[in-house]
Amino acid sequence: MEKNEIPAGHMRNAKGYLVPVELVRDQDKLVDDTVQRIMGFAADLSAQMGRFKGHTFDDVATCTDLLAELHGAARGGPKGNVTLTSFDGCQKVVLQVQDQITFGSELQIAKSILDEVIAGWTSDARSEVRTLVDQAFSVGDDGKINRALLFSLRRLNIEDEGWKRAMNALTDSIQVIGSAAYVRFYHRRNPDGQLDRRAPWKAIPIDLASVTAPPAASEPAISDDGDDAAGVNQADAA
Repeated sequence: MEKNEIPAGHMRNAKGYLVPVELVRDQDKLVDDTVQRIMGFAADLSAQMGRFKGHTFDDVATCTDLLAELHGAARGGPKGNVTLTSFDGCQKVVLQVQDQITFGSELQIAKSILDEVIAGWTSDARSEVRTLVDQAFSVGDDGKINRALLFSLRRLNIEDEGWKRAMNALTDSIQVIGSAAYVRFYHRRNPDGQLDRRAPWKAIPIDLASVTAPPAASEPAISDDGDDAAGVNQADAA
C-alpha cells in the first residue's frame, strides 16, 4: 500500500489521521460524498475547458494564417486583437490580448516631480488636477495603483516643463512583464443589431482566463479588433 493510499474501511480526517468509517458521523459522510462528487465533475470540466481553450486559440491562429496567405500578407504579430464573425452576422468570437505591466522606480520620481510642480501652483489653480494626481498615486485596498488613473494623467494637455518631465518619468516607469489572452463569445438573433434594439450582442458566459490550455496548443495569431459582420478585420496593433 502506498504512503498516501487510504486503507479500505477508513477515511482520512483534516488532521491527517485515519478514522474507521463506522466512527465517522453520517452527516460528515454525506458532506464528504457531496464534495468529492462535485469536485470530480469540476476537475473534469476544467480539463475540458482547457482543451477547448487550446483548440480555440489553434483554430483562430489557423484561420488568420490562411487569411493572411490568401491575401499574400505576413502572419500578425503577438499583440492586438482578433474578431471573427459568422457569415450571417449573428455569431462572433473575440480574442483579446492585454499587456501585464508593472511600474519601476521611475514612478516615485514622477510623483516627486509632480509634487514640486503642484506646490508651485496657486491654491486655486488646476484644483481638479491636484485631486486627479492624488487619486492616481493612491494605493487601493488590494495594494495596487490604479493604472487607468495613472495613464489618464498622460492625456492631460498641460504646458509645464516640470509636468512634461514627470510624464516622461511615468512613461519610463512602465514595464511590460507579460501578456494575457482572453477569448469571448457573442451571439444575437439577427444581424441588424444597430437597427433592432431587440437584437444586441449577448455574451456566452465562458470564463477561460484562468484555465490552462494543454501544452501542445499553439499561440494564436493576433491582430487588431474589428467588427465587420462579413468576416475578420485585421490592422496593426495600436
